[in-house]
Amino acid sequence: MKRISAAVALAAAGALVISGCAAGGGDSNNDDSGLVEGSSITAAWNQAFYSMNGNTSFGNATANNNINYLVLDGFNYYNNTPELVENTSFGSYEMVSEDPLTVKYTINEDAKWSDGAPVDASDLMLHWAALSRALDTPDFDPADFTDPDTGEFTEEFPTDVVYFDSGATPTSGLGLVSATPEVGDDGRSVTLTYDAPYVDWELAFATMGSMLPAHIVGKKALGIDDNEEASKAVLDAIENNDAADLAPVSAFWNSGFNFTEMPDDADLVVASGPYMISDYVADQYVTLTANPEYTGDNAPNIEEITIRFISDPLAAVQALENGEVDIIQPQATADITTALDGIDGITVDTSLGGTYEHVDLQFDQGKNPQNIFSNAKAREAFMKVIPRQEIVDTLIKPIIGDEAIVRNSQIFVPGAEGYDESVEANGSDAYADVDIEGAKALLAESGITDTSVCILYASNNPRRVNEFALIQASAAQAGFNVTDCGSEEWGGLLGTPGAYDASLFGWQSTSLGVTNSLPTFETGGINNMNFYSSAPADDVIAQLNTEFDEQKKIDLQIELDKTLWSDFYGVTIFQFPEVTAVSDRVTNVTSSILAPTVFWNAWDWQVADSGSEE
Repeated sequence: MKRISAAVALAAAGALVISGCAAGGGDSNNDDSGLVEGSSITAAWNQAFYSMNGNTSFGNATANNNINYLVLDGFNYYNNTPELVENTSFGSYEMVSEDPLTVKYTINEDAKWSDGAPVDASDLMLHWAALSRALDTPDFDPADFTDPDTGEFTEEFPTDVVYFDSGATPTSGLGLVSATPEVGDDGRSVTLTYDAPYVDWELAFATMGSMLPAHIVGKKALGIDDNEEASKAVLDAIENNDAADLAPVSAFWNSGFNFTEMPDDADLVVASGPYMISDYVADQYVTLTANPEYTGDNAPNIEEITIRFISDPLAAVQALENGEVDIIQPQATADITTALDGIDGITVDTSLGGTYEHVDLQFDQGKNPQNIFSNAKAREAFMKVIPRQEIVDTLIKPIIGDEAIVRNSQIFVPGAEGYDESVEANGSDAYADVDIEGAKALLAESGITDTSVCILYASNNPRRVNEFALIQASAAQAGFNVTDCGSEEWGGLLGTPGAYDASLFGWQSTSLGVTNSLPTFETGGINNMNFYSSAPADDVIAQLNTEFDEQKKIDLQIELDKTLWSDFYGVTIFQFPEVTAVSDRVTNVTSSILAPTVFWNAWDWQVADSGSEE
């Protein structure tokens, strides 16, 4: 029997991760729940995994973090309420002082990596060094050492610089922890002291899916075979600010965990979470197997979860109907909802999710020889030709009807407190309708002679292909020559100098923290893929980082939203409709509006009928 439910998710803006689409054990007779040997299910996702480090500008993508969430344990995570859950079976944290803000993190004694090495202060300290960048070589710019075709660092990247590619800035998050933390409790705790108050301190450090194994980094970067010695070497390098050792350590942290098939070196998939990567066939699937060293509360019921990569949403539906996959969350289209209506034996949930579609313009280092969007009039002109309402009417309303609306804020989710007030003041109404004549006049005033605009988007995503076509046709009427920079590897190309002029993709919320979307707009922030830099925006962001008053936080976000629209940052288009379809042979599957959406409680999934065919 098929069951259908609908809900509209309303939440404050949170941390953002690049979305590939709207996303996309024991048996039921065991009341105690527990691992059922030999049990397995298959889920589908639209984009292939490519990095176990989701903290870099290259690896920060939903396709990676769905899996990283299950293989890398941490101090807390969000459930599907959504509310923040402290993962006390991994460790604990406490604020020991408000002034200065001081927080102590302690790892439980029985926490281990899958190779048996203990999770300890070396892991915590490496995480701090990477996400604070407090030990980085000053003023180093990696732009000249980034491959425009892949988005990865080139072999010419200097070997003598310390550079952690986390996008941390000194005004927010762990960037505010400039002093080296204090190690305690026989190497199981670290105490962080902030330079200034930070409102979202509870979300800043080692949440689930983010902390990598220091002993593996030490082994690979420093050529040390013994786990304990490697771990100690990383810790010593950090505590002594030893640039000679920190340079290779940072280089390996940046790129060493990037892979597109099962690595020959098993060290690269060492895990601390309930699952570990056990197999990976390029462009086909990743298999996760229950981690035998895991002792936490989120012990899995199902022994093996395979995540197949199916870029075509209709193909994912077909795979579900054929029994080849059990869980899908394809990008929702009218064809998808119609196809799902014809399948029995599944549960279908529809909602508005935490992802929003948008177009960003490259303020610097675009593909156009004249760097077209460094020109404010050209940016404003292009925003006027993007057919936002037509995109919603044509592609989104057939899925969810009148719930589909144009999103008019860079900061607030429609329906959230502050959204209506911000939309009234931010200037987005200037782009409610396409204005071809206004765009022509602005383009003429700009002095730009090369009007080519190459747009980066997911070329294997049918909805994005349709959006690109609508934008291309509209822009042509105003004199823009929109060209195709679409790629299946679009996620890794975001932020790559010279690769494109505008980008069409989705940001997906990963938390409800007010500050965690700010690295998208802050100068040098990890999510700042378009080289946007604004002193007024940076000033508001700095204030938001330290503001605890709820109304003042809303007021500051409204001010930031207005600044972004007046700077012609780009346009928001719509909030994603989300469709989750689950075979009735799997139970306890629920989705969250926050990443990792349907995977948030994969350890609770159960096979309803252990005798069913796979």
